[in-house]
Amino acid sequence: MKDIREAVDQAQGVKGLSGKPTVVFVDEVHRFNKSQQDAFLPHVESGLFVFIGATTENPSFEVNAALLSRASVYVLQAIGDDDLALLVQRGLAESQSTITFNDEAHAMLLRSADGDGRRLLNNLEAVIASSKPATVVTNTQLSNVLSQALRRFDKGGEAFYDQISALHKSVRGSNPDAAIYWLTRMLDGGVDPKYLSRRIVRMAWEDIGLADPRAMQIANDAALTYDRLGSPEGELALGQAVMYLAVAAKSNAGYMAYNRAKAFVKQDKSREVPIHLRNAPTKLMKELGYGHAYRYAHDEPNAYAAGETYLPDGVNEQFYKPTDRGLESKIADKLQFLKGLDAAKNQSN
Repeated sequence: MKDIREAVDQAQGVKGLSGKPTVVFVDEVHRFNKSQQDAFLPHVESGLFVFIGATTENPSFEVNAALLSRASVYVLQAIGDDDLALLVQRGLAESQSTITFNDEAHAMLLRSADGDGRRLLNNLEAVIASSKPATVVTNTQLSNVLSQALRRFDKGGEAFYDQISALHKSVRGSNPDAAIYWLTRMLDGGVDPKYLSRRIVRMAWEDIGLADPRAMQIANDAALTYDRLGSPEGELALGQAVMYLAVAAKSNAGYMAYNRAKAFVKQDKSREVPIHLRNAPTKLMKELGYGHAYRYAHDEPNAYAAGETYLPDGVNEQFYKPTDRGLESKIADKLQFLKGLDAAKNQSN
C-alpha cells in the first residue's frame, strides 16, 4: 500500500505539471490482494493512471471484478516454432557464435522451449557456452547440455485446471487415447497422483454411474493400488483406470438424480414420514399407528409391494431417469415392469 501511495503522489505531480496521466505497470498483479487492487480503482477512474497489469494466471479468477471491468484483457499465446526459430537466429547473431545445428538438434532446441522465448534463449546460451566455435550441434550433444525441462504446468493455476478438465472430458467423451495422454501430461508436470486418483473416482460416479458399476470398483482399486505401490508403479493402475472409464458405458442419470433431489429438498418444506414407514420400537408408537399396514416386500409377489408408496404425501417426483446404456438399460426395464405392477394394483383397488 505504501508503494501505491508513492505512485499516486508521483502521478499527481506529473499531471500537475504536464496534465498527462501516468502509466502504472504492475507485474504479477495476481499477487496483489483485494485491498491492494481496490486501491488502484479511484485513480484508474479519475484518469490519473493508465493501469497495465500482467499475470500468468486467469484474470477472471485473480483480478477484482471491479478493476477487470474497467480494463481490456489481452491473452498472450505461446510462441510458435517459426518465431522461435527467428529468436535462435537473433540469439546466435547477438552472441556472434559460429555454432550451427543439424535439423534434428534444431527441432529439439525449439521443443525444449515449449513456446517460451526466455527459456529458448537460456537454453541457447547454455549450448553456446558448452560448444566449441564452428561446431555442428547434434541432438545427442544437445541432450547432454540441456536439463530435462518440464512441459508447461502449474500445480494450482489455470493450466492445472485446464488439463484436469481435458482429462475429465476425454473420459466423458469415451476417448481412451486422449484420457491417457492428459493423465501422463499431468503426472509429467508433477501433479500429486493422489489428487488424480480422487478425481478418477469422481469421474466414475459422475459420468458412468450405474451404467457400469465395475467402473467405480476399478477406480477405487486403482486408488488403493497407488496408495500401496506409490510412484511410479502405482501410476500404471491410474492409467488403466482412466482408459477403462473412457471405454465404459456412460450415464449421468445417478448424478442428475442426486442433483434433482437435492434441489427439490432445498426448496421444499419439511414433510412428515408416512406413518406406515415409521419405526415403532415402543408400545405407544404402535398404538399411534406407527408402522401400521406396512407391507414387507419380501413377502409379496416378485418381492415387490405393488401400489405401495414410499415418498411423503404430495410428492410424486421422478428424480432417477435411467438411460438406455449399459446396465441402466436393464434397470430401466425393471422400473417399467414395476410401474406396470403398480398400475394394475391401483386399478384393482
